[in-house]
Amino acid sequence: MKQQVALAAVTTTAATVMAVVALVRQYWKAKQDRQWGKCQRILRKFARDCSTPVPKLWQVANAMVCDMGASLSSSDEATSSLNMFVSYASPLPTGINEKGMYYGVNLRQTKILMVCGRLQGKNQPISDLYVDEVPIPSSVMIGTSQELYDYIAAELVKFSSAHPEKDDEASANDKKLGFTVSSGDDQSTAISGSNIKLKNFAADTTGVKDLITGMNRALEKHGLKLRVHALVDDIVGNLAGGRYYDKDCVAAITLGMGTNAAYVDTTQSAPRWHDSLPKKGEIVVCMEWGNFNTCHLPITQYDTSLDAASSNPGHRIFEKMISGMYLGEIVRRVLVRMAQEAALFGQNVPPKLLIPYLLRSPDMAAMHQDTSEDREVVHEKLKEIFGITNLTTMTRELVAEVCDIVTERGARLAGAGTVAIVKKLGRIANRRSVIIMEGGLYEHYRIFRNYLHSGVWEMLGNELSDNIVVEHSHGGAGTGPLFLAASPTPDS
Repeated sequence: MKQQVALAAVTTTAATVMAVVALVRQYWKAKQDRQWGKCQRILRKFARDCSTPVPKLWQVANAMVCDMGASLSSSDEATSSLNMFVSYASPLPTGINEKGMYYGVNLRQTKILMVCGRLQGKNQPISDLYVDEVPIPSSVMIGTSQELYDYIAAELVKFSSAHPEKDDEASANDKKLGFTVSSGDDQSTAISGSNIKLKNFAADTTGVKDLITGMNRALEKHGLKLRVHALVDDIVGNLAGGRYYDKDCVAAITLGMGTNAAYVDTTQSAPRWHDSLPKKGEIVVCMEWGNFNTCHLPITQYDTSLDAASSNPGHRIFEKMISGMYLGEIVRRVLVRMAQEAALFGQNVPPKLLIPYLLRSPDMAAMHQDTSEDREVVHEKLKEIFGITNLTTMTRELVAEVCDIVTERGARLAGAGTVAIVKKLGRIANRRSVIIMEGGLYEHYRIFRNYLHSGVWEMLGNELSDNIVVEHSHGGAGTGPLFLAASPTPDS
């Protein structure tokens, strides 16, 4: 009898334990379902807020066209979010008559890139191309501006001696030296109107004309028959290269860690500079389109928080939505919210996930473009960057979907900006326009590139989409100064 009672007690206890275990499992399953549902709701709202249907893209494009016109007419910042400026008032290469050896310099944050190559006219590609990147010593960076110019000239002496002109290419007169400046990711080196900012140098700001004068003085001192006629952003060099290869090239756009755009217009279209420009002819306008802003941009709470925490809140809003510097950070902020409010990565938020800008856009692109069945690249990147492990396939898919939403929005907005430039020039309906693209985001991020192209096509439709040709820049990285050197000498 006692054995039967004991057996019954054990049986009852076991049944109770099993019931409790079942309830606990049911509880955790219900909790996980609620958390996953919350993740899905966050994702769906984010997708809605980021959506860029064609009418939205046209609103953005039309707003940019209005701001472009206002900026060309007035310096009043209240009338336009853009602060455009005429960067080059000289004919660009034609691709027909440019023949011979040409030299150029690209000034970067802490380096100079020297380039030379032989052009053969008739839109033929560059031959005998040589590129050399030289670090700028710290002693030069803390020195005077003239010491910087002297250093560049001395390096050019060595470079041109190693890659000289042929005897029949030498000229009795000085030849033009193409000179461009690359803006750093933090805008540490940048041209703004008549000034150039050299944040990493002791002489952190100088006039463009002063730099040209000082540079030419150094070139003459070192016995070089090269002279700088214009100092421009490297995007203008990209545009010059585009024009060399195709007479219908009207604009160049950089889509990398930063972003910018430049396009060819007429002097009559820029009344703001009427007194300082030739009476007629072409000019190159640098848009600084990263500054563009309009109420039509699909800005989310994550963009707002990113902007507020940035070093320049309220500025460069367009850049913060489309450039490589920020795309990964937007993804990280969305994942943080999912981790905090819906335990996406477990009950504790991974500490490294809270570190701003730890997710770089190249890593984001690798996750996004992962085609493996179980999204193994997503798993590897999250483990490598944030220390996150034991991810389900569903979680990996969700992370990839966040990447897709951010990428699609950024690329389609860049496409809207591309269409805006062509519309401003009045070329959409009946003229072929080539837009040159440069930068790692466009070149290496295939899905971003495809979204940009499809956005332009959707905006224009079958009948007009062939009028805008978007293609990667020719000539190779850093060759822009070379094409500027080959362009006709400025009239003013």
